[in-house]
Parts: sequence; C-alpha cells; structure tokens
Amino acid sequence: MKKSILIIAIALSLASCNKDEPCNCGTITADGIDGSCYWLEIRNECSDNKKKFCFDYDVWFDGNPGESFCVSNQPEW
Repeated sequence: MKKSILIIAIALSLASCNKDEPCNCGTITADGIDGSCYWLEIRNECSDNKKKFCFDYDVWFDGNPGESFCVSNQPEW
C-alpha cells in the first residue's frame, strides 16, 4: 500500500500545470506535526500560494521540503 501511494504521488508530481485542469501540484516548503495532523506546507506551482495539508504518517514521512508534491483530492489553492 505504501509503495502504491508513493508511486501515485511521484507520478502526479511529474504532471505539469495545465490551464484546462486544476493545478494541485507544487513544492513542499515545510513540514510538521500538530496534534494528530502530520502536515506538509505546499507552494502551488501555478498560483504561488502556500497551504498546509494533513496527511497520514507514511505520506508525511516520505514528503520532504524541496520536493514536488501533488494533492489530488483538493481544489486549487
């Protein structure tokens, strides 16, 4: 399961920004833990906005600042 999530995340991070599709990818700028929330702060590659998202431990642990990351179940930010 962890490999599947990682493979999906990598594949999505290779997708480019397209005006016809929502832009949900960016660069991880920070990470942390707030109670039960393992969060990654991501700077959107299209809008340049930053937003924090909560993930499970495995996704959070594999996401490192400076890496590309896509959040497929969220609208543009």
